Amino acid sequence: MRILLAITGASGLQYGVRLHQVLKESGHKVWVVNGSGADAVAVAEEVKLPKPDFDEKDVGAPPASGSHPVDGMIIAPCSLKTLGEIASGVGSNLVSRSAEVMLKERRKLVLVVRETPLSYIAIRNMEKVTLAGGVILPACPGFYSKPKKVGDLVDFVCGKTLDQFGIKHKLFKRWKE
Repeated sequence: MRILLAITGASGLQYGVRLHQVLKESGHKVWVVNGSGADAVAVAEEVKLPKPDFDEKDVGAPPASGSHPVDGMIIAPCSLKTLGEIASGVGSNLVSRSAEVMLKERRKLVLVVRETPLSYIAIRNMEKVTLAGGVILPACPGFYSKPKKVGDLVDFVCGKTLDQFGIKHKLFKRWKE
């Protein structure tokens, strides 16, 4: 599979970093775009971001076109700012423009939203993206797999994200498995 992975400036960069690692190790083609706020959050969370393939400011980069050969896009974590831009059809940067392309081309778009609590506006934005064909996948780990460390919780959310693309993995123990 060919996946565009965007890592925005929401807390929970570990989701994007882990998805990048798993997708690369599984032999999938992954292009990375780091949102402008991701660097500051990376310092606060002490996370090393993957090297981006495209600059977020370059709205003329290949992922901004429907002719770019990509099967889908994951935004992990997805900030509420990014969610709002996507829901409103605002393509002010490569992340939101590429997400708009995924929706218009009817390609898989998964937003790993990481915020709590949610305002009415955020909920309505999630509704808009869902109605447009996107998938809202909140960073809500399950506990039935009996996680032992934070990485297990991250793997659960990453595994659920990969499930949306039909990508096989062993990141968590499935219900009653």
